Amino acid sequence: MKAGRVKVPKKDFVGSLLSEYATLLVLILVVLAFVALRPDVFPTYVNLRNILQQVSILAVIATTQTFVLSVGDIDISVGALGSLIGVSTTTLMLQGVPVPVAILVGLVMGAAAGAMNGTFVAILGLAPMVATLGAMTAFQGASMLVAHGRTVYGFPESFSVLGNTGRVGPVPLLVIIGLAVLVLGWFVLTRTAVGRHWHAIGGNREASFLSGVRVKRLRMLAYVVSGLGAALMGILIASRIASANPTQAVPYLLPSLATVFIGMTAFQRGQANIPGTFVGVLILGVIANGLGITNVNTYVVQVVTGAVMLGAITFSQLVRKKA
Repeated sequence: MKAGRVKVPKKDFVGSLLSEYATLLVLILVVLAFVALRPDVFPTYVNLRNILQQVSILAVIATTQTFVLSVGDIDISVGALGSLIGVSTTTLMLQGVPVPVAILVGLVMGAAAGAMNGTFVAILGLAPMVATLGAMTAFQGASMLVAHGRTVYGFPESFSVLGNTGRVGPVPLLVIIGLAVLVLGWFVLTRTAVGRHWHAIGGNREASFLSGVRVKRLRMLAYVVSGLGAALMGILIASRIASANPTQAVPYLLPSLATVFIGMTAFQRGQANIPGTFVGVLILGVIANGLGITNVNTYVVQVVTGAVMLGAITFSQLVRKKA
């Protein structure tokens, strides 16, 4: 053997490879399964476009959840906040506020709500779960107050361009927004000092503080971005379905967390990362779409989704121990 070269046992190499890409392998197997089950529908352009549209909103909130989880925190208020911003933005439109202004107000509200969460967690030292649980309850109540417990509809048709009718060539604008947020999130986490510091804080908060990282400020910033993501999610949901109600963004909370946890088993193992989150988003989207076109009961879809999530994480952990 030549000096300076270390031979890696083939078994260790294969185990390491599987450990890194186990989640991606799950996605490929799920896709192949549905292609085999419905070759006439699943691989068509129309259906693939539908999948991308269905996961685009989830991609937005999952990306910003990745930021929060990268610093070792969690935000469970995003679903309720998204609902609040959705009904608030559309209510402003019904009162005659121009669509762009109403959207801007909604985004500012989301950032402010995120700053509030960040203050409780990073500045006042409350546990993230406790602080965001309290915020979630407050946001849910505020949503009911703003919408008077009813669905808001009848706003300008131009608002539907964002999440429904807008196209850039053959590509829906909603898909472009989702991909743009993912790419921007990847750039921030991997190519900026803020992203590197977020990962450092998540790895060892005390050591990061001692090395001069502004831990409190950066934790708060992560929550501000999470609030922005929740606001954008709520706006996109309302635009896509042409209505807003006080609870419509709540179902996105658990999937957004699940996709990040699934992604933490891939690529940068144990770390929240955007490529892994994207794979997690696609896994959930493909499962929901595939089971839908095979006429499986909606409740079964939830069971299978949970089973695949557990399977992907467990498989990755087992392979990692053997590597």
